[in-house]
Amino acid sequence: MSMQAPTAWKVETRTRASSIFCLAAFLVVALGFVAPLFLPRSGIQDLFFILTMLVLAQCWNLLAGYAGLVSVGQQAFVGLGAYAMFAVVILFGLDPLVGVVAGGLAAALLAIPTGFFVFRLQGAYFAIGTWVIAEVVRLAMAQVKTLGGGTGTSLPSRAPRDMVGVNLVQNLFGVRSAQAVDILCYWLALALAVASIVFIYRLLRSRQGLGLAAVRDNAQAARAVGVDALKVKAATYVIVAFITGLAGALIYVQKARISPNAAFAVTDWTAYVIFIVVIGGIGSIEGPIVGVIVLYILQSLLADFGSWYLLVLGLIGIVVMLFAPRGLWGLFTERTGIQLFPVRRILTPRQSNK
Repeated sequence: MSMQAPTAWKVETRTRASSIFCLAAFLVVALGFVAPLFLPRSGIQDLFFILTMLVLAQCWNLLAGYAGLVSVGQQAFVGLGAYAMFAVVILFGLDPLVGVVAGGLAAALLAIPTGFFVFRLQGAYFAIGTWVIAEVVRLAMAQVKTLGGGTGTSLPSRAPRDMVGVNLVQNLFGVRSAQAVDILCYWLALALAVASIVFIYRLLRSRQGLGLAAVRDNAQAARAVGVDALKVKAATYVIVAFITGLAGALIYVQKARISPNAAFAVTDWTAYVIFIVVIGGIGSIEGPIVGVIVLYILQSLLADFGSWYLLVLGLIGIVVMLFAPRGLWGLFTERTGIQLFPVRRILTPRQSNK
């Protein structure tokens, strides 16, 4: 007689919903790649905004939602990454794409010394410390006369048009150079968004991800089991700075104009990002995806209402925090149990015939 009995145990993270979503996500990315074939320039610019804000939101979510480091100074990395790109192009005459990489490296280099300062602070003091660093960097960039000082500057007119890949896009789509630059920047934003999500997902499923969650939940208990809390936080802080710097540099390649007040704007690069994560759901990869879609829809609907737009965003944020503390995606998950990026490990019996 054949009987089934659990003979061993296995750890799983993948679910049926996540497997289906993996295929759907691949199709969406493929569709996104060919989007310039059927979308107007304004549509490509909108998608570029969505993707770059998604990257910034995923980075802040990794920092605050998984490492427990609530920063309000992410504009420091956005702005420095953008200014590093401008410096590479204007002062050294290099390709803006080289400047994008330099922007990420510059932001990471800033995170290393400043991390020693902010990690001495806890809670609200940590948040204030990151904002102070951003203001110091903004004031420092305003003194650099070769990059426009306090009024800012523009990229040389030919720099974006001479980027590697622009001629290829022009020949491929038969468009003008300005539109080709938008398409190329959009493709880079799409690649950066996919790469950042995949990286964060793999990180959270690794041993380092377990250590990160342990430090967030209880730093003292994590140290007791051998997790180096300072090392884990510092590594996360530098990684987030690098990706944020890349995104900031790419944003300003597309804008082609920079000023200290714009590049280090707390509203554009931190407040909106926090709104995205809080609305979508902090502590989940799906949350920022939902949140950035909500932000884009609200911007489209409320763009003509001036300052009332920010007021409405604030009211929506308050309502969501009161009735869905884990965000819209958290509320959906509580009701359905569906997770598209499952990171929790489930112990299940492995059946065998006996």
